[in-house]
Amino acid sequence: MNIAKVISVEGLGGLHKMVARTSSNGLVLESLVDKKRIPAFATQKMTTLVDTGIFTTGEDTVPMQEVFQKIYDKENGGPCLSHKQPDAELKAYFKSVLPDYDEARVHTSVIKKVLNWYNILKTSGLLDETEEVVSEEDKIKAQNAKDFENNKKGNVMDTGSSVKTSQSKVKAAGVRKTGVA
Repeated sequence: MNIAKVISVEGLGGLHKMVARTSSNGLVLESLVDKKRIPAFATQKMTTLVDTGIFTTGEDTVPMQEVFQKIYDKENGGPCLSHKQPDAELKAYFKSVLPDYDEARVHTSVIKKVLNWYNILKTSGLLDETEEVVSEEDKIKAQNAKDFENNKKGNVMDTGSSVKTSQSKVKAAGVRKTGVA
């Protein structure tokens, strides 16, 4: 499940994926529904799904990614109940997914939004992707292996005390010869 770059923007329906950052503190977002790209500005209220959660009767909230995983497990990877069902049916379904959710603070509109988001993520294929958890040690090992492979290819020769490149000529980058000083 890869929802790290998925954003909900207040005033815009559906979910959006962050594509790029602009130079003026904004973002370029792509709708997960119709794949249209739109600019989003720092003045708009945006929330990543990773930062949201559902209130429970305990002290903590359940992260949205965990809620989506529980729905995914309940539905065996398929789509969930439509958000357009009657309120009583939505509450019963959500209670079966997350039995300890706080019914006083989690309104039906929130349940509808969560189920709609799940179905959008499911149709876009983001729920089927798996995130690779790579430790810092594994990253260092991968970089060392990459460096070793570069050394084997002859890009760098080790003479013991200093390192020399295999190229003897170096071009000056960015120099134009126009004849005008």
